[in-house]
Amino acid sequence: MDKIWEYLEIVITKIVEYGPKFLGALIVLFLGLWTIKIIKKRLDKILSIRKVDENLRPFLKSLTVILLRVLLFISVLSIAGVEMTSFIAILGAAGLAVGMALSGTLQNFAGGVMLLIFKPYKVGDYIEAQGYSGTVSEILIFNTILKTPDNKTIIIPNGGISTGSMINYSTQKERRIEWIFGIAYGDSYELAKQTLMDLIAEEDRTLPDPEPFIALKELADSSVNITVRVWVKAEHYWPVFFSMNEKVYKIFSEKGINIPFPQMDVHISKQ
Repeated sequence: MDKIWEYLEIVITKIVEYGPKFLGALIVLFLGLWTIKIIKKRLDKILSIRKVDENLRPFLKSLTVILLRVLLFISVLSIAGVEMTSFIAILGAAGLAVGMALSGTLQNFAGGVMLLIFKPYKVGDYIEAQGYSGTVSEILIFNTILKTPDNKTIIIPNGGISTGSMINYSTQKERRIEWIFGIAYGDSYELAKQTLMDLIAEEDRTLPDPEPFIALKELADSSVNITVRVWVKAEHYWPVFFSMNEKVYKIFSEKGINIPFPQMDVHISKQ
């Protein structure tokens, strides 16, 4: 009987000692969870007002909620009387180990966040990055998905795109096309230049300003090279490029202007 009273006394002592702390921890836990819900709703409104990308919103909300819950969990344990020094050290070590194991994934995540915030390109843009080029079909938090003109799908990690060089061909409304046409030595440069000017004037998709540019580029080994530059709207770049090549090949032949090609003369001497 004495043993029972002794145990009851110990239990009562512990309840008196830890009861208020445990009750306080529960109150803080419920208030903290309620506050986190409110913060989550307010954050959703703020992100919507600031027009943050829809692909980024769920991740920002989830990340914020996770961080707040971890802080709340640590605070509740501390209020309950749990010694947190060792726990925080273990948590920090675990976090470091996970971070090192997932360094590539975390880099891609951070890159995706940066891309979605600063938006160097958007869905529908034609870009060149990491040695690949294509039209952006999706911008995800870890990867960017491109579709090539021949309908291949390319998945590029965002980490490399966010830290590397990239060309966006769709940011400007106008682009410059450049050709280099070669004519044979002995053919009339003036005739070739006038022919090219006439072809440009007939092409209604070229822009008058900046005005077209034609000049003799170089006297190469087997041809006289002429540089031609015109400005067009971005969507007309490839149609005008291919159309001009076809017209030049046809008209030069009709006007007797020769387009040379590399060739080698072999002389055989008999001993």
